[in-house]
Amino acid sequence: MSGRVLVVDDNKVIRQLIRVNLELEGFEVVTAADGVEALDIVHRVCPDVVTLDVVMPRLDGLRTAARLREDPRTAHLPVAIISACTQHEVESGFAAGVDAFLAKPFEPAELVRLVRQLVHREGPPSADGRHEAGQAGRTVG
Repeated sequence: MSGRVLVVDDNKVIRQLIRVNLELEGFEVVTAADGVEALDIVHRVCPDVVTLDVVMPRLDGLRTAARLREDPRTAHLPVAIISACTQHEVESGFAAGVDAFLAKPFEPAELVRLVRQLVHREGPPSADGRHEAGQAGRTVG
């Protein structure tokens, strides 16, 4: 198994598209429809990576990312935004601790490459709060 991914998007079709593409590459995928649901299940499923849409009801992706960073149990969890983002949202995302962005529409191969990089990174965040991607293994914290 390649790792467990929590996919958070309010669009069921997008959730299924991401799920299928990741499962075909050996990932285990758990889904949530919004940030509130994601925060509710993240400790039960213990994902290796979280992907978030930006625009969602109840709790959007940027605020969800910020909450994940505030919780010591999920502070070092790799987070990727998969959304049609504006430059302001990208900047706000990095400020909230997001590790990577993937613009919609995306190529399935780009999605898999990004998730693989985040799963296999290692070590604590760098000075800017982001992790170095592409290293083998991962620390458990």
